[in-house]
Amino acid sequence: MIFIGTMNLSRTRERGDFYCPDCESMQAYRLKAKRPWITLYFIPVVPIGKVEIVIRCDKCHSNWDESVLKVDADSHRELLEDQASYEIFRAVVLYLLSDGYMEENEIEPLREIASEVFGRDVDREELGRLCSSAEQSGIKVRNYVTSVLRYWNPEQQRLAIQSMFLAGSLRGELDSDRLELLMEIRQTAGLSDQGFRTLIEEGLQRSDQ
Repeated sequence: MIFIGTMNLSRTRERGDFYCPDCESMQAYRLKAKRPWITLYFIPVVPIGKVEIVIRCDKCHSNWDESVLKVDADSHRELLEDQASYEIFRAVVLYLLSDGYMEENEIEPLREIASEVFGRDVDREELGRLCSSAEQSGIKVRNYVTSVLRYWNPEQQRLAIQSMFLAGSLRGELDSDRLELLMEIRQTAGLSDQGFRTLIEEGLQRSDQ
């Protein structure tokens, strides 16, 4: 009986130091080349498929694409901030759409909120794409905020609460469901009642400027 099978072989091609996004610090890495082989009696004889390059962190053992070698602390921090801004505004849109609709007179104020969140001007076309993406996700705002809030730093949490409050207040006073959600977020963020009131007052003052 002939025993034919396959196996993956890998070897270290080089070593060096890189910024590991998981460790958030400089760490040693190994660049490993992996490729499947056909085996005959458990001996690799014929290479098949393409060589896969993997960067492995020596500390946390996470694997990365080779492009991670181009990442440094500053670019990683910028990427995280961009991601947080996107998450915050998606939470704002889901919060506003929790009753199932958006009014025409809410679009311009929402665009101003988006510009504040992203730190740059957001035009109506981009706003439309962001809103459409959030709406089509089908995620309930409570579920979404619960899943992403823990990844935001305190300043991002404050911005999210302020922005959601402003968006929810576009039609006047917050309804009970929206107010309850804000209270849950306040508690998760570790804000006292006084801290929450101060935060909302700051948001209102900012919107009046």
